This record gives sequence, structure tokens and C-alpha cells, in this order.
Amino acid sequence: MSAPYYPPVKPYQWRTITPRKTIPVYPPPEPLTYPQLPSTPRQLPATSKFTLSTHIVPGAHLRTLPLVPTPPPLPSNSPKPERTARNEQVRAQLRTLTAPPVSSGHPRILWICLNRYVRKGAKGTGLTLFLAHATGFPKEIWEPTIQSMLNSPSSELIDEIWVWEAVQHGDSALLNRDSLGMWFDWADNGRDILNFLHYFIPATLTDSPLPTHLRRVIPRRHIIDRFMGSKIEHSLELDIHMVAALRETFAALENPKLFSSLILIDPVIIKPYDLEEHAHADSRTNNLIYGALSRREEWLSREDALTGFKKNPFFNVWDPKALEVYINHGLYETKDSTGQPIVKLKTPGIQEAVCFAGTLTQFETFQRLKDLDQSVELRWIVPGKPGAGELGAPGSTHLRVWVRPKNSSNVRILKAGHLIPQEAPQELAHEICGFIQRKYGHVETIKSNL
Repeated sequence: MSAPYYPPVKPYQWRTITPRKTIPVYPPPEPLTYPQLPSTPRQLPATSKFTLSTHIVPGAHLRTLPLVPTPPPLPSNSPKPERTARNEQVRAQLRTLTAPPVSSGHPRILWICLNRYVRKGAKGTGLTLFLAHATGFPKEIWEPTIQSMLNSPSSELIDEIWVWEAVQHGDSALLNRDSLGMWFDWADNGRDILNFLHYFIPATLTDSPLPTHLRRVIPRRHIIDRFMGSKIEHSLELDIHMVAALRETFAALENPKLFSSLILIDPVIIKPYDLEEHAHADSRTNNLIYGALSRREEWLSREDALTGFKKNPFFNVWDPKALEVYINHGLYETKDSTGQPIVKLKTPGIQEAVCFAGTLTQFETFQRLKDLDQSVELRWIVPGKPGAGELGAPGSTHLRVWVRPKNSSNVRILKAGHLIPQEAPQELAHEICGFIQRKYGHVETIKSNL
């Protein structure tokens, strides 16, 4: 029985918008004072065919929006009416903030953490996968899917996996806790990814250990060497999820020759709303912002947090391994104002809300996606669970997966709603590995599309 999918649709029109011009991408000037890893490095079991390491790089120097400080947090024991009033005030601010682009650097360095999985004995003839998380979750949320992928026969085609973490998420958020502001443009995530690929990914792929702090390399030239085959024959594939899919699709639109394919996992790439749908869009965004601002952020212990999560319908549909990962890597140990040990979310609710408020790039990316180089294959993986909501009006997912019809395909995961890596990691791994096997399984040495 073949997997369910959305059949092709006739070409359709939408209210067009004019995407903004992207500002330049380059790292902050040296010398830099590199921070230490905020979490203890881990290792995979000795029996694994891969090794795991964690690395730090700076984000792109220029930021699309200026730094505006976030309001100071209320005490955790503040009365509920006071917290409700503050959350509504912040939500209103986030929906009304506007600013011209800036291109004069950023007053504070922003740091990005990445996990790297590399095959033991890798020589640079296999795939490099680049994974990114959804809004509100750490990079480790991918680990149940990765574990299933590495146990698949298709893993023999993979040399390396990079798992990226946005500046306000997970361990990256811990490094940037004093440098994050009230404004954020999703385009900067795509620019941060290009900054990594242009300036920090090593020029050659081996299984040799890399330093925690990746040093910059000669720009552009090493990318050509690495992905065009003058030094090695190699290919870069993106497996990307939700808002992360928007980030990497943006990066691919800016430099499509870096990528051989994009796997878009229910991405927040949304058709610009016409007047009839605009109220729906605003309502959904408002609810997401308010939910993030209202989210509980601290518990007495991880066990206390797990007990609470299991009572929450939001987490009840998750795969148990995904919930375990979130408990272990989405929280960190600290102390409250009285000095008592507690655990807190690594990703602050205010920063999750800031991400939800930045909706313009999702419309711009939809507008541009139809023009993405057709040599970059698109594979959409979208919800198929009965009753699962859609990102937009009913039927919008069917239209969305065919916005660029050539060299595109899609599959629906019947077990999952929007949070596919959390709800169906094994099924997701099966689909990703199937795609890899179909696209690359017949070649002994994998070449890039560059």
C-alpha cells in the first residue's frame, strides 16, 4: 500500500507581495571571546557507527532589526491578574513593533550551538544532512528521529549530520540570555545558517574530532571545494522542520547551489493572506504569542516537570522518547531567587513569543519558493492525522505542497499532526531514509548539485 499524499493541483494565484532585499551575510570581526558550552558534552555508545560532538559558532554580524530590550520578567509569585495584564501588554507590543532594517552590525555577539554526528571512518564521499528544530524546542528534539535513521540501512549513505539551534533556543539561548531582544526577524535564522555554511563548516569532511569553537575558514572558496568535488565529492541535504523549514528554505533561496534537496516538514511557509483570511491569521498568531508568554517556565525538578507534562494534552500525543529528550535537554538546572535548586526552560517564553510575532518572512518565502532552482528537489512531509489543524485556511496544505510543482513530492504522516518529529519520529525517519535511498542509493560516490 502506497503512502498517502496530496495529488497535484492546477496552478493558482495569490495576493503577491514584494520580498525585502536580504542584507549581507558575514561573521563578526575578530578577535572574539568564545563562550564555553553551557551543557556537558555527551558521547554516543561505543557500539555506534557515529560519534557525537557539540560546537559553537557566532551568528551573522548584521541583524535585520535593531536590538530592543525585553521587559524585565515578573516575579514567579506574581498574582495571576498581574501576569495576565503583563502578557497582554507584551503581546500587543509584539504585534505593533515596526522598524527599518539595520546593517551596521549588532551591539552584542550572538552565538549558535550545533550538534555534529559523523560516521566513524568517514572520508567525505557520503551525504551531509543539516537538521533544524521547530520554534520552542531544542536541537536535541531530533534525537529520536536520528536514532532511527542511524539504525537504518540508508545510514550507510550518510557521512555527517549537523543539527542547528537558533540563537534564542536551547543551549544557544543560554549563551545569548543577556543579548536577546524584543524584535526578531526569521530571515536572520536563514542568514545565520548561510554564515555557518560560508565561513565555519570545515573545508574537508573527515571523522577527526573538531574543536568546540569552530574557526572561520576562507569564505566561498572552501564551499566550492567541498561541495563541487575539486577536493571531495559530497552533497548537502537539508532535513528541516516547521519554522526551521522556513529558515533553511530562505537560505536555499539565497544560495540554491549549496543544496541538493530540501525536506520540508510541515513548514511555516504560508501563502500571503488576502483580506478574507487576514482575521484568521491574526487570531492564530495572537494565540501562539499569548500561549508562549503564559507558559510555565520553572519546576522544582525534572521529575516535577515530567509529572506536569504528562497531565497536559499537548504532550500526551508525543512519542515517549521525544518527551524524555525534551525533559533532559529542554530544561536546565539553576536556582531561584531564594537560592533553592530548580529547573527552567532553556528557551524563555518571551523569546518563543518573539519568534511567533515575526510573520513577514513566512509570506516572503512562500512568494519566492515558486522560483527556487528546480534542480533542488523538494520533499514535503506533512500531517495526515485525522482532524489535525492546518497552517492557514482548510485545504491550504494541499495547495502549499505544490507551490513549486516541478521536482517536488509529498507524503502525509497519518500518525502525526503538526509536530511530526515529536509525535512520529520513527515514521519520520522511515520517510527521510526512504527519500535518501531513492535519490542517492544508486550512486557509489555522492556528488553535490553544485
